[in-house]
Amino acid sequence: MRLALSADHAGYQLKQDLAAQLTRQGHEVLDLGTHSLAPVDYPDAADAVARILREGQADRGIIVCGSGAGVSIAASKFPGIRAAVCHDTYSARQAVEHDDMNVLCLGSRVIGPALALEVVGAFVGAAFSGEDRHLRRLHKIFDIEGRRYAAR
Repeated sequence: MRLALSADHAGYQLKQDLAAQLTRQGHEVLDLGTHSLAPVDYPDAADAVARILREGQADRGIIVCGSGAGVSIAASKFPGIRAAVCHDTYSARQAVEHDDMNVLCLGSRVIGPALALEVVGAFVGAAFSGEDRHLRRLHKIFDIEGRRYAAR
């Protein structure tokens, strides 16, 4: 799987750990930064992943900040991006299977590296079910998204 990874300074080390492990597992990892502990703004990390996904250069994205909340809020502003904070394997898998989540957001100050790797594994290993009820709900999200951007 092609995965776009990004982080702000608070998520830098966890992003590094995840990138190394995902590469060892045979995934293609696009490391979009940050590349140091120097302070950067989390919306920029979300923007980097959203652009790559919208251009079709990656299948899914992972963004790390201190809590996961900031990058989740920022990433969800982009059309076509369905981002959520997940700090457990059930939510990470279920959000893909039911909601077609394409961006996993993690909080480096909330989750440790071992659990983060398990959560990422659940996210990467899950597939959207395509069941009618989930498709119906996903299309309602698309409708909301279209109305929001059409009004601007």
